[in-house]
Amino acid sequence: MSKLPFIFAVLLLLVALAFAIDVAFGPVMLSAAELVDGLLGRGDPASISNVILREFRLPRAVAALCAGAGLGVAGFLLQTQFRSPLAGPTELGISSGAALGVAALILAEPLLPTALLTALGPWPVAAAAALGAAATMALVLVIASRVWDSASLLLAGLMIASACGAVISLMQYFSDATQLKAYSLWGFGGLGGVTWPQNGVMAVCVGVGSLAAFLLSRPLYATLLGDSAAAALGVPVRAFRMMTLAVASLLAGAITAFCGPIAFVGLAVPHLARALVRRSDPRLLQPACVLVGAALLLVCDMLSHMPGLGRSQAVLPLNAITSLFGAPAVLYFLLRRAGRSA
Repeated sequence: MSKLPFIFAVLLLLVALAFAIDVAFGPVMLSAAELVDGLLGRGDPASISNVILREFRLPRAVAALCAGAGLGVAGFLLQTQFRSPLAGPTELGISSGAALGVAALILAEPLLPTALLTALGPWPVAAAAALGAAATMALVLVIASRVWDSASLLLAGLMIASACGAVISLMQYFSDATQLKAYSLWGFGGLGGVTWPQNGVMAVCVGVGSLAAFLLSRPLYATLLGDSAAAALGVPVRAFRMMTLAVASLLAGAITAFCGPIAFVGLAVPHLARALVRRSDPRLLQPACVLVGAALLLVCDMLSHMPGLGRSQAVLPLNAITSLFGAPAVLYFLLRRAGRSA
């Protein structure tokens, strides 16, 4: 137990360092003096360094901080609830529902004129993603009220995700090149288009969801013993499962709405947090997931806009970076778990 304060202190320091590097790092490098002056509000507000910092770098870094923390908690809730190392927002169809909402807006017969859609900025896409995620969440909650065991509910989530993917594929088949390109750009995931108002909404959703998840820690700990044992300890299993799904859906839906689908973060972060903390208590693992998720996404965002890509303003797709980190990490922990079982 004595090592835990040191571990959390190191994680806090890592998040702060990753945030500072992410803000300073990019096609236009900012010096330490420019970074400090911009953060403290000193210097000429109209200078290039201050504009880059306030209008581009800081909103993107704050979005990475919120999205990484929220996806880490959502993934932990789902993996603990389903007692499955492969459970995550994507597996329950939440991300697929958000993608279907965006596809309905972009790929289907346009409901809004293209000029109006461009003038409104990212808000229509965010609203469509939020509605799609909410609709999928409602369907999962209806199924959760009728299905008792977690394995069947997880399988139902996978079927919902598959159905959403099939509908999106049909929309893509009948869409033109412009619509396909617009949807593909959203599907890559990204933090560069998140504005300060959107960051405010996302921060509130992540804060409320993380607090609710922490308040559910005690019954969540009981569910590690199994549904029957948790019920014997006084946990209303079905109602608790619905509350857990609602919190995870709020976190994943809000993040996907503003940042697009971000792969593997919700899946890999809980495994990394367990490896660091080496405890099963959700009251310790959830704060660790917040810090690990924030640090991981900040590092991935930094790498996505690293200089020297051949084009001065080139930005790599965020999903490509998170997959390069997340897929090997999840595979490693699965193989290690299989080795322990053997």
